Amino acid sequence: MPIDISLRTLAYYDANADGFWAGTRDHDVSQNIEALVSAIHATPPLSILDFGCGPGRDLKALKDAGHVPIGLEGSARFAEMAREYSGCEVWQQDFLELSLPHAFFDGIFANASLFHVPSMHLPRVIGELGAALKPGGVFFCSNPRGDGEEGFSGERYGCFFDHERWLSFFTAQGFDEVTHYYRPTGKPRAEQRWLALVLRKHH
Repeated sequence: MPIDISLRTLAYYDANADGFWAGTRDHDVSQNIEALVSAIHATPPLSILDFGCGPGRDLKALKDAGHVPIGLEGSARFAEMAREYSGCEVWQQDFLELSLPHAFFDGIFANASLFHVPSMHLPRVIGELGAALKPGGVFFCSNPRGDGEEGFSGERYGCFFDHERWLSFFTAQGFDEVTHYYRPTGKPRAEQRWLALVLRKHH
């Protein structure tokens, strides 16, 4: 079942890569990047894993800011696009079958990606990502919020949880919350469909 979930979701992104890129390449996520970078106590340039890097928009922004980002992407088409657009190293890996170096990254940036992992696998995946962080490393994630719904929306699998539920997955894996906020800024809460979390790994 999990592999089928991955295959369906990745097949969607592979098939719609160009349209997805056209629709998202101009999105301003500087607030999210700043939330991650400002919480990291290490001295720049920072080693950052862009988890679910898509076509490479944020990879390039991190690189242009002087950091050393590495992308991780399940979609073969996105991984190829990200390498070409950003000039960064990109690892093509299924989110459910990760192979990561231990205590390597200062930060992890998971913008609109982690929610594709089924909840039954989130403890393991968050644990594996946490193990790839240096002690005191910072994890940023932004996910569409909801009231506990989970399943396929069209061909894409997603978890739509509230702040408390997302936070519980991380605290169970040894993280403390630094801050959280809702996006887009300046909208009524009902129209802020995205929940951003910044978390620090215990030393």
